[in-house]
Amino acid sequence: MITLAIDTSTDSAGVALLNDEEVLSETFLNVGLHHSLYLLPAISSIFTTTGMAPADADLFACTIGPGSFTGLRVGASTIKGLALATGKPVVGISTLNVLALNLADCRVDVCPMLDALNGKVYTALYRNRGTALPDRIVDESLADVEDFLKGIGQETVFVGTGAQKYADRITTLLPGKGRIASNHHHHIRAATVGFLGLKKFADGDFLDIRTFTPQYLQQSYAEKSGIGGL
Repeated sequence: MITLAIDTSTDSAGVALLNDEEVLSETFLNVGLHHSLYLLPAISSIFTTTGMAPADADLFACTIGPGSFTGLRVGASTIKGLALATGKPVVGISTLNVLALNLADCRVDVCPMLDALNGKVYTALYRNRGTALPDRIVDESLADVEDFLKGIGQETVFVGTGAQKYADRITTLLPGKGRIASNHHHHIRAATVGFLGLKKFADGDFLDIRTFTPQYLQQSYAEKSGIGGL
């Protein structure tokens, strides 16, 4: 099965093409440009490099949030366009699930955190039980970082842009319990989106490409102002 996977949920972006669980090609971009400027060229390049075309894909997978409002919109619009043009199915993957899987071999609890500005983070809590994906033991939420940290009782590794931003606060409020993941774990890999997409496909958990929207966990400025959004 050929899967095209994309991520545009944070400042970075990624595109990967997989044949079952084998990564054929992967591109990661963290250059500070708007996703709309390079996502389609990156997708085109990855197909050209592998000698394939969008019509050759059997499945499209994308992160659907939480994360950047603008980035998620770009990703959702792009994947909808590809799916409508090819008639292939789409699966949506939680950004926090992808980050948690970066630490799938960790023996302690894992807390992915994405910066949501104003002292808040998008977060959840996972526990590894020797399965392919760590179990989520605290649901995804938009949380005040200090309030969330006060509820952490076990040794935990924190990962993601929120963990990087609030590293000092984490280690201060959780002495001996809170650790920050290594730098190379904090970014979202499109290949991991693809791996998780295959599981969603096997479970028959598809998105309705006509109606699905990203899972923001909070309203954007435009929505709060009554302008609307994707």
